[in-house]
Amino acid sequence: LSTVYAILFMDAIHYKVRHEGRVVTKAAYTAIGVDLEGVKDVLGIWIGENESAKFWLSVINEIKNRGTKDILIVSVDNLSGFSDAIKAVYPETEIQKCILHQIRNSTRFISYKDIKAFTADLKKIYKAVNEEAALASLDELEERWSKKYPLAVKSWRTNWSELSTYLKYPEELRRIIYTTNTAESYHRALRKVTKAKSVFPNDQSLMKILYLATMDTTKRWKDRMRDWPLIISQLEIYFGERVTQYVV
Repeated sequence: LSTVYAILFMDAIHYKVRHEGRVVTKAAYTAIGVDLEGVKDVLGIWIGENESAKFWLSVINEIKNRGTKDILIVSVDNLSGFSDAIKAVYPETEIQKCILHQIRNSTRFISYKDIKAFTADLKKIYKAVNEEAALASLDELEERWSKKYPLAVKSWRTNWSELSTYLKYPEELRRIIYTTNTAESYHRALRKVTKAKSVFPNDQSLMKILYLATMDTTKRWKDRMRDWPLIISQLEIYFGERVTQYVV
């Protein structure tokens, strides 16, 4: 693997697999890295039980053992313990929790008649120009909705340090990292190939089709992500020697 990845997207996709005479749900853990040249690639697929931070820790350790010394930014969902697993292996890595996952998690508490107004107030937070403006909008959200929907508002406060990471960066970098859309787009490509198979006979069968689908999908990926020269210059500003020592 590359010595340094500018961005890493980690997410899991779930399938039904036969195991010891039973049909169980298994997670296919996937990691997509963007190196300092702006080239995107799938770093691996791992089949395990239902998604857990403990399994993710083993994945992250394997990535390190395969030669990756540093990861600048990781974009992940809101799985409990995920951030701790990342920090245990890469303590300097910036973590961005997916804003779309957070919106889905918080709006499930909201009644239909309030959903439009509530999401309009949420938009003021995640579309803010900087963290100061976002926090001001979060204060307004809390004042307006916390009594009626305390859990929906509390989750933003609880996860704020890792929901707001993207706000420190310029727009070109923000739009890449604020969601796990890169991983979800890849997963949609996998679904197109696997949708005809409701249950896989074993882990090996699942891995084989995911591998072949991945090889086909990555052939269509561009050599470099859009606006990469500008993005790498921004990363050099924010991460200094962690980037410059590896950029030719």
